[in-house]
Amino acid sequence: MTFGQRRELAQRLRAIPLEQVLPRCGGRPDRDDRHKWHTPAGTLSVTGAKFMNWTLGAGGGGAIDLVIHLRRLDFKGAVDWLADHFPEVLPPEPVTLPVSALRLPRPAPSQLAHIQNYLIAQRRLPFRRVASLIESGTLYADARTNAVFLLRNQHHLPVGAELRGTTQTPWHALAPGSRKDLGCFAIPDEPRPTVVLCESAIDAISCFALHPEYRCLSTAGARPNPRWLPPLLVQGCQVYCGFDADPTGDAMAQAMIALHPRVQRLRPSQHDWNDVLKARL
Repeated sequence: MTFGQRRELAQRLRAIPLEQVLPRCGGRPDRDDRHKWHTPAGTLSVTGAKFMNWTLGAGGGGAIDLVIHLRRLDFKGAVDWLADHFPEVLPPEPVTLPVSALRLPRPAPSQLAHIQNYLIAQRRLPFRRVASLIESGTLYADARTNAVFLLRNQHHLPVGAELRGTTQTPWHALAPGSRKDLGCFAIPDEPRPTVVLCESAIDAISCFALHPEYRCLSTAGARPNPRWLPPLLVQGCQVYCGFDADPTGDAMAQAMIALHPRVQRLRPSQHDWNDVLKARL
């Protein structure tokens, strides 16, 4: 489930009338006061979506808060409990759209010197790292002088590409048909016990230059739940979220940690890891 889908689910569940949730949590209405409910956690007063437990001096708003309060669950547990008990409010299954074929840009060897100069002279990436990526075929130039960073799956097959403009106008995108949930840009190729997630291939290379003991992956944009993340956690990897030090990066890191509590935040001291690298050279 994507972050957006889980947010929609939470909104639907939060709106369930409290009067429908209370009986399933052991509550019973007061005989004389229709706003008062007696529960195993104490006496509650309910006004619309708000509730107040006068016994404990605590309250909240919405069905999720109520289940957290009465059943002593965390946010995820309360969402799962409500989804199990009120399946009728769940959003419909999304329609599966046909997947477009991956169209990688053709390599343009004549533009290779240009993108090397951009990555090494302007972005200050180590020459040895850039040369190694070019030699492996993970990085190349296209006819529009874009730097093309391949996204590879667990079998090392291309499933997409990050495109980075190297001219005066900043520009970045994904190759048409890229499936960034099926793979990612990674440096180095081999697995390592500690992984840092970055927002772009350039940031991943920069982070690896600063922390060569780590394996650095690009999520191709700040997003909290790439499909390939849970298998890394199952394998026992220590995963750090190294998203940019800005409101979007912080919000997406917080959302990722909420979904995967084992992930820890590793916030760059500058705006992003490339800025950190350039500041140290």
